[in-house]
Amino acid sequence: MPPQPSRVRLLNCATVSKASRRERQRQNRAARRAYEERRAKRQKTLRTGRRVAILAVPAIIAIVLVQVLSGGGSSSSSTVTCQTVKKPAVKNVKLTTPPVGISQAVNYVATMNTSCGTITIALDSQQYPTAVNNFVSLANQGFYDNMAFVRAAKDFVVQAGSPDQSNTTSNGGPGYSVQAEVPTTAPGGSAYPVGTAAFATGGSDPPGTASSQFFIVTGNQGLSLSPTYAIFGKVTKGLNVAQKIDSFAPTSGDGPPTTVVVIKSVRITTPTAASTTSPSSTPPSS
Repeated sequence: MPPQPSRVRLLNCATVSKASRRERQRQNRAARRAYEERRAKRQKTLRTGRRVAILAVPAIIAIVLVQVLSGGGSSSSSTVTCQTVKKPAVKNVKLTTPPVGISQAVNYVATMNTSCGTITIALDSQQYPTAVNNFVSLANQGFYDNMAFVRAAKDFVVQAGSPDQSNTTSNGGPGYSVQAEVPTTAPGGSAYPVGTAAFATGGSDPPGTASSQFFIVTGNQGLSLSPTYAIFGKVTKGLNVAQKIDSFAPTSGDGPPTTVVVIKSVRITTPTAASTTSPSSTPPSS
């Protein structure tokens, strides 16, 4: 006979009451609910984070575009320090209409040294040759040297180029004016984005009149200007300097700057070959 298997010995355990089993089941259910609640909370947090990220990306892109379109990402005007200077004396200068002295095949750059810092303007000789020729001629003759900014309009423009160091009298030009080009604007666009440099006009002047007074668009109010002012360029560096001058607007919001700011010099250079890139309240007036 084969050996018989031994008997299995059963472990003796204490009898578990029904009440204890129900309590353990209740505790297990409570732990499960707590786990599911934590899991649901984590998933909600992740979904919220994804939504915020999706919404933030376009905003970041928009901010970057504004920085680029506003002059190459210039630093804040709060970082600009201005020298203390006196208002220059009136300049008794009378010039004649300049001959054509520029080439549309050349890029011109104006470096404007002011008592608040340097403003660099790329001149668009291809699209606005008459306006650029006028500005280059005046700069090369030293017309703008030692000339004050005569107007600061908050979040709008700063203006200079008046030989009488004011924009409120009749002696506000070089003794002549030329008929320059006016910009064309695509539907829904602005002819004068922030950083645009253009000639100011008198109230009765026809569109495109260019004399010596010019403005630089420093804020969003300039976006609504009608395309009647002759553009000659766009600020590529030092927009924060122009915006610092803008910050000296009087309490009325528009008028002579409360701090004297002077153009020390304007120098014209031709650093590169031609390119096809063009720059794109009360209106500026001489």
